[in-house]
Amino acid sequence: MAAQQKAKKTNVFKRLGAFFVKSWSELKKVSWPSFKTVLKNTGIVLLVVLFFALIILGADSLFGWLVSLISNKG
Repeated sequence: MAAQQKAKKTNVFKRLGAFFVKSWSELKKVSWPSFKTVLKNTGIVLLVVLFFALIILGADSLFGWLVSLISNKG
């Protein structure tokens, strides 16, 4: 059984070459966004990340301050 499967497999380089040919043909079908769209979407992502980073920083500072208040009273 294993010998039959081994005999059916083609050369690894042929399979690799077929993979790259198929990948290249699929990449030709992709609808790539324009540079302006990429810049706009990148800006939006950076603003959202900055917004949430500020929220997390504020919450961390608040909780740190509260813990220091509690630990100093004890």
